[in-house]
Amino acid sequence: MFMRTVSQSVKLCLRVNVARLGSTHFGYEQVEEEEKTARVHQVFSNVAKNYNLMNDVMSGGVHRLWKDQFVQRLAPTADTALLDVAGGTGDIAFRVLRYHQLDSTRKVSSNLDQGNVTVCDINRDMLRVGANIAAQKGYTSGVHWVCGDAENLPVCSNSVDAYTIAFGIRNVTHIDKALQEAYRVLKPGGRFLCLEFSRMKNALLERLYDTYSFEAIPIFGEIFAGDRQSYEYLVESIRMFPPQDEFCTLIEEAGFGCVHYEDLSFGIAAIHSGFKLKPLACSGSSR
Repeated sequence: MFMRTVSQSVKLCLRVNVARLGSTHFGYEQVEEEEKTARVHQVFSNVAKNYNLMNDVMSGGVHRLWKDQFVQRLAPTADTALLDVAGGTGDIAFRVLRYHQLDSTRKVSSNLDQGNVTVCDINRDMLRVGANIAAQKGYTSGVHWVCGDAENLPVCSNSVDAYTIAFGIRNVTHIDKALQEAYRVLKPGGRFLCLEFSRMKNALLERLYDTYSFEAIPIFGEIFAGDRQSYEYLVESIRMFPPQDEFCTLIEEAGFGCVHYEDLSFGIAAIHSGFKLKPLACSGSSR
């Protein structure tokens, strides 16, 4: 309980100071915006080599189920032009390509290169890992790798059918700008889909999860990746990210309609969805 109270107080204090000083947060630490961008970049350069291994260790493999469900909710077709942002290691892209291998009768196709997926990540080390995995899996086409900033995408306006971002948006310096960029690049009627850590609504489960996160995950980082500090940041960054309803509001403020979310594993993570529609095009939607 003490840990939870302290973390909530730190978050409140940081949000007040950020608003006052025009800086931002790096985990629980207040920093200048340029410094956060550089430090987040360094974190992911540090963890790139062990990123997939650590995801399995930290979540007990559950992140795989979340990502499977995420792609099932997207339900892309073979001609869906998809932009996957902050997806450097290709976890979502490869699932989409695998999804494309299944025809309407759910039989496996022999064509590994169906689909049109662009992976955009600001970190070249993460992209390098993803491209290497693609080569190992035999994906010679169907996925393209682009180095770019979520807040200033190197993508034409109104050019993609779907925009996905999984466990990446909490790391951008300006979430509102990233959402505006998502809206810009989507075609009218296009879909925004975000998978991100979120807030548990059960107080007891939240305390247990906090204890595990702060006590165990940094130790796992030290043991398996030789990097405790990066994983301390990752744990803190989750607590600084807006809760489900607040994030829905940010998505709506970027112009999206039909905004709603779906909790995963009691709210440890959540899928947020929205569409680039006219304001009255989706009446009666609920969160």
